[in-house]
Amino acid sequence: MILVVGGAGYIGSQVVKLLVNTEQVIVYDNLSTGHREAVAEHAIFVQGDIRDEVKLTQLFSLFPIDAVFHFASACSAEESVPNPAHYYENNVGATLHLLKVMRAYKVNKMIYSSTAAIYQPIAQGLLHEESTISPVNPYGRSMRMVEQILEDYAAAYDFQCTVLRYFNVAGVDAFAQNGDSHAPETHLIPLVLRHLSGETETVQIYGDDYDTADGTYIRDYLCVADLAKAHILAFEALMMEQKPFTIYNVGNERGYSVKEIIQLCEQVTQKKATIEIAKRRNGEPAQLIASAKKIRQALGWEAEKDLHIMVEHAWNWHLLQKY
Repeated sequence: MILVVGGAGYIGSQVVKLLVNTEQVIVYDNLSTGHREAVAEHAIFVQGDIRDEVKLTQLFSLFPIDAVFHFASACSAEESVPNPAHYYENNVGATLHLLKVMRAYKVNKMIYSSTAAIYQPIAQGLLHEESTISPVNPYGRSMRMVEQILEDYAAAYDFQCTVLRYFNVAGVDAFAQNGDSHAPETHLIPLVLRHLSGETETVQIYGDDYDTADGTYIRDYLCVADLAKAHILAFEALMMEQKPFTIYNVGNERGYSVKEIIQLCEQVTQKKATIEIAKRRNGEPAQLIASAKKIRQALGWEAEKDLHIMVEHAWNWHLLQKY
């Protein structure tokens, strides 16, 4: 059986929908940001927090778990700056609880969802797995700490782990059922689409004075369905190969600025945005764009959906939720 912690969230739920085709799956989620209705019908759902070592122990004692997918990290760079304690407790401390129980029950395989926020931003070019590590906010630092813990576990114990560092995720799952939805919403594309559907009066640009062509920060956007496939390929390789610790970037290898995202959303919706310029948010690097060469060569993974398709699907899904 496969345990997916955080499996009711935007990304975790997409992976579960693919996993249940070949595996028995348990989803363990505290529903702080996830949605119970997003969990695949054939998965077992248990509500709980990975900081709860007693409940985790009960879970591992009840089910013969073979591997763990870890999606249960707090992931807002902006929120992490005024509230670093939550990020270190949830991302680092909780993962140590999970690893302790895994070792006790001799479960030695993990797919860990990490982030591009661990990299030192660069003005031009793509970020590779060997690029300089220098996170600029507590979120990125907490995720990097977990990566280091996992690498140390792989070196010291009978433990195998594949880390996927991904960039901005967008769009709708392959089943057109689950989209990007949070409360409060912090992701750019759903924020713009909510504005263009009339739910908000303006869309904010947080800083137009970055050292980029149009002054707004640049990100690499990846379709959630493509990201889910990357997780499945990484899992299949992990179950077959004896590689203690592997890291892959997962991205589209193309950067878009905030203004370009807004313009694309306007094109898709045929609506005009009312833009408000606000001050920069803390902890936001100017540019993050992935190189996906390593995962392409090792696992044969390719990003299939371009950003226009992602926005179209996200808009259609948003309209269905609204009406």
